[in-house]
Amino acid sequence: MDIKQSFEDALTSVVEFLPKLIGFLVILIVGYIIAKIIAKVIAKVLQKVGFDNAVERGGIKKALDKSQYDASDILAKIVFYAVMLFVLSTAFGVFGQNPISDYLAAIIGYLPKVFVAILIVVIASAIAAGAKGLIQNSLGGLSYGKVLANVVSVLILALGIIAALDQLQIAQNVVNGLLYASLAAIVGVVIVAVGGGGIQPMQQRWERGMQRLDEEAPQVKAHAAEAREQAKRDPKGFAKESAEQVTPSQSRGHRSASSSNR
Repeated sequence: MDIKQSFEDALTSVVEFLPKLIGFLVILIVGYIIAKIIAKVIAKVLQKVGFDNAVERGGIKKALDKSQYDASDILAKIVFYAVMLFVLSTAFGVFGQNPISDYLAAIIGYLPKVFVAILIVVIASAIAAGAKGLIQNSLGGLSYGKVLANVVSVLILALGIIAALDQLQIAQNVVNGLLYASLAAIVGVVIVAVGGGGIQPMQQRWERGMQRLDEEAPQVKAHAAEAREQAKRDPKGFAKESAEQVTPSQSRGHRSASSSNR
């Protein structure tokens, strides 16, 4: 009698589980197809609107040089996996409350922070590339123009990365520690240099630097005036030329063209 009851209970459990399993598979298959369609549509739309070119001008081209995907494909795949997370969460919800559904819900709740962090890095990269191109275009003929452009670009990008990590709420203590350690190291080097007999050499270098700045001041004014005139004559062309200054080869080509014109 107990064996018969156990068999009936097992059969009842199987009968109750089969519709849930079928519903899980149907949701998974349909959701996968929908996610694929959405990803393909997004990739085609981004390619048509010139998203890849905009990203390359924004300074992300070097990061994607060794990748087999372009920017639009990467974004489309991100959207695909995001949609699949929702599909999996819905599919596992058929079985009721379970740890997998809770885990997927936590990941889905974290997704907005990931998208915001990616957006911060992309915007910071675009601003850094634009600032670098603008400084190189304005001060490229000076001895410190390239160095200043690189320093400004790195600082802007570093601030963007720190802001992205803060948005993701990961490694906050590590990032803050590295920032404070870097500042302390810079201050320590300055103190050691000054206190260890470096006052006189620093004074001499300061005087030479100020003398060089005085000598190059007319060139700075000339470059700035030329940049302003060019921006007034052709704002779009000036912006495009500044963006093209990001790659080293383009920077060298622009400087050689400028020297030949002079």
